[in-house]
Amino acid sequence: MHIPDGLLSPQTWLPAFAIAVPLWALGARRLAHTMGDAVVPRLAVFTALAFLMSTLMVPLPGGTSGHAVGVSLLTLVFGPWPAFMAYSLVLLLQALVIGAGGVTALPVNALAMGFVGAWTTVGCVALLGRLHHEAAIAVAAVASILLSALIVALVLGLQPWIASAADGSPRFFPFGPAVTVPAILIPHLFLAAGEAALTVLILRHARKRHWVGVTTP
Repeated sequence: MHIPDGLLSPQTWLPAFAIAVPLWALGARRLAHTMGDAVVPRLAVFTALAFLMSTLMVPLPGGTSGHAVGVSLLTLVFGPWPAFMAYSLVLLLQALVIGAGGVTALPVNALAMGFVGAWTTVGCVALLGRLHHEAAIAVAAVASILLSALIVALVLGLQPWIASAADGSPRFFPFGPAVTVPAILIPHLFLAAGEAALTVLILRHARKRHWVGVTTP
């Protein structure tokens, strides 16, 4: 699901930076007010786990990849803003250290996976949590990764229309939504099921240790 450098037009990633930077600033303020000494080491451990989960990638057509995310897990333990900030750091490190994703594509990746993923988790648990808590967690994990994958697919698929040469040929990513949506979304159906099961199992352990935080703003 990582979008590397070179696939997105400046008409896409520049506005994405304009949206992401204020959200990162707000997230940093929220993080500073909510993180205590006991929480920071736990957040570091779960961030490292998310890094590992999303580093195990399956190459997909067009230059992107399929992978688990871990944002739902971060959100359910620490809340949406810490999850968004932690996953943004994961994406930055992956882009700089292992070449997964890109620096210019960082805001799109962070918004699609970190921000949308976190708040999708919050919404699903708020809507379904009273019916069956673990089922709500599983649905949240699945919805989070699939919605993120759909956004990435649409952003990539719109590139031929956003930036094209005078002869109509695409300047950046060449495939439209008819290709990108199934190519990215279908593999993530299987990855989402696995991530949902893993999220439920880890949260059981986290609850026993009283590590689970709030899932509200």
